[in-house]
Amino acid sequence: MNTSFDVLIIGAGAAGFFTAINIAEQNSSLNIAILERGNAVLQKVKVSGGGRCNVTHACFDPKELTQFYPRGEKELLGPFHQFCCGDTFEWFDNHGIPLKIEDDGRVFPESNSSQTIIDCFTFEAKKHQIEVLRNQGVLDFYKEEGTWKVITKADEFQAKNLVVAGGSSPKLWKLLAKIGHQIINPVPSLFTFNITDERIKDIPGVVVQNAQVKVIDSTLESEGPLLTTHWGLSAPSILKLSAFGARELYDRNYQFDIEVNFIQMDAEDCLNELKTLKQELAKNLVYKYTQFDLPKRLWQKLVTAANISDTTRWADLTKPQLEDLMKQLTSAIFTVDGKSTFKEEFVTAGGVDLKEVNFKRFESRLHSNLFFAGEVLNIDAVTGGFNFQNAWTGGFIVAKAITG
Repeated sequence: MNTSFDVLIIGAGAAGFFTAINIAEQNSSLNIAILERGNAVLQKVKVSGGGRCNVTHACFDPKELTQFYPRGEKELLGPFHQFCCGDTFEWFDNHGIPLKIEDDGRVFPESNSSQTIIDCFTFEAKKHQIEVLRNQGVLDFYKEEGTWKVITKADEFQAKNLVVAGGSSPKLWKLLAKIGHQIINPVPSLFTFNITDERIKDIPGVVVQNAQVKVIDSTLESEGPLLTTHWGLSAPSILKLSAFGARELYDRNYQFDIEVNFIQMDAEDCLNELKTLKQELAKNLVYKYTQFDLPKRLWQKLVTAANISDTTRWADLTKPQLEDLMKQLTSAIFTVDGKSTFKEEFVTAGGVDLKEVNFKRFESRLHSNLFFAGEVLNIDAVTGGFNFQNAWTGGFIVAKAITG
């Protein structure tokens, strides 16, 4: 086995493969290897987007794109001018993978299968004779006389250029700390809220298309789709809060209250609308006929929570009942008690301190020829393909830096 390479990449995930392929395409004479600690590669790609792989997002303006990154917003502006979402479309199209945009802006391969992306990466790696070395858990790496030495469980390697693309790996962060890098303590990001409450009990799968959610005693708020689950609340409105509030919610030990406005209407307007309905639907049962375009099961839960029975007509609603219903619709308070991982996609806020990275090259400011791509950095995003876009952008710029 060859143990000396021009480029050694730690991590056989999306960022690792993408970086390696771009290096090979820009300089075919370079000897490149990817080290993977286990036997399987591209596992996160496999489960992304429910097995369809949410490749990127249809956001083509670099400045606008950075707004989706709670950590990395400022640092990614320049890189996104070099390689943005439109470049991702072009790259995959050039490699025989047409992409499609869904109504919410998420981008998937037309095949609707993450295997398409995996096959593309493994085919290109083989084509460019990139060595993918499995069962090579990294124990240590250090620089000696201008060359990077990498010690694994099975072998020892050396390389002129070292790329760390191993994702959110505590072991790799420890090794980077050992050579002087500051590691921002990782905490979970992109998680759902655990809530036990009669108003959402036994109605999993109900979706409110555009709700507003606020964390009480905080500046954190978001809006968008809201989903009831067996364990609480999820969907983009919740996931955005979890990303932007990753550290604050961690500090609260995931115990806090949220206020939900299910109908995106202020209290006064809502109360006036309810008074109008009281006149117009006087003989109708409040419980039976849904209002404000809410899902029927949720409407009935909120009506019950407002102390309105299933036999009460609109004409018979008292002033306190109208006010209670208004509060349930526009300012319902829920107590969050814990979190759950969003599907199989585990994302963390934390990693290599961004002040120690030259983002023109995604290179360490402490050690020359040490590069980073993907979630090893203290960069993370909301759900919707943005974390992958960070990996593609970083990988492309690393390749450019190494081959330039």
